[in-house]
Amino acid sequence: MLRCDGDRVVIVGGGIAGALLAKTLQNHADVVLIDPKEYFEIPWANVRAKVEPTVVERTVIPHADYLTDAKVVTAKAVGVDDSVVLTSIGRTVGYDFLVIATGRTCTRPQSRPERLEMFHRDKDRIAAASSVLIIGGGPIGVELAAEIIMDSPDKRVTLVHGGPRLLMVMSPRASAKALEWLRSKNVTVLLDQTIDVYLAGSGDGHEGQRDFTTSAGETVSADCHFVCTGRPVASGWLRGTFLGEYIGADGRLVVDEHLRVGRLKNVFAIGDITDVPEAKQGYLAQRHAMVVSRNLRLLLRSDGPEHKLHRYKASKAAITVTLGRRDAVSELPFMSLIGHIPGVVKPRDLYVSRTRRMMGIKSKNGES
Repeated sequence: MLRCDGDRVVIVGGGIAGALLAKTLQNHADVVLIDPKEYFEIPWANVRAKVEPTVVERTVIPHADYLTDAKVVTAKAVGVDDSVVLTSIGRTVGYDFLVIATGRTCTRPQSRPERLEMFHRDKDRIAAASSVLIIGGGPIGVELAAEIIMDSPDKRVTLVHGGPRLLMVMSPRASAKALEWLRSKNVTVLLDQTIDVYLAGSGDGHEGQRDFTTSAGETVSADCHFVCTGRPVASGWLRGTFLGEYIGADGRLVVDEHLRVGRLKNVFAIGDITDVPEAKQGYLAQRHAMVVSRNLRLLLRSDGPEHKLHRYKASKAAITVTLGRRDAVSELPFMSLIGHIPGVVKPRDLYVSRTRRMMGIKSKNGES
């Protein structure tokens, strides 16, 4: 068991929020990061990485590259009480402060080389296919359809979405603009239809043309397919613990204005697992991490005044969904925009360089 001596901060989940929190706290506390992977990845670049292999090496980053003074336990957290986290490898980790950053459920390989191979495999599947099916019309599905059709305009791309409009996290006007853009690029969009994702499979390993039947009885033929439907919040492991009472009906942890779980003095949550009423975006998860980092540094001081803890205010910031390399659709407070102008909101590298600088990571040539 890893014992603690008063300043142990255990972070469960090494995604974009948990990784940044561990990075910013490692010189101020005894930090332990529990994550089933040996790396974190920049999630908003994942779609681009499927069609542009050069992106991959800079977006999948070993924890060891930025955590120079923290411990990493490569395992899943499977249980927790008021002082200890139990892991899938039978190891227990004591804590003084706990941060839940498990985000959404997903299956990722443990090692970085295996993860990189997954991206290269997706690239090869897309390159070899004359037709691609995308299941799910949220931001990821729309961005993937746009990336594929802009990279290979001759491919037959079909997007099937179970809702009445695309991009339900945005306004109807933004949804209509995205739909118009996709159809102008000859992407077939089928709304109010579903495909059984369990019968379809994840997409990995399925090559050669297959026929898929939608809930409306339409047949879609595709050489490869990708499931881009929403994933459930990764809070199931908490339900039988003392934190279970703080899980809401939607599976998210109820947090206060300081991002503390149920106002517990030493348990915080950040990222998609929180019930903060805002769009679940990676850059907002990073903001959560910075607020909790400041609060924990206050609490770690023996004279740290609890009444001065920083508050997090739910964001109403614009949502931008990229449409290939140049275009995007943006939801602003008073209007929706599509085309080159909102496309410049996200730089060509999708903030990869900025994120790497934030994490203190430099390439071999000295660049971020």
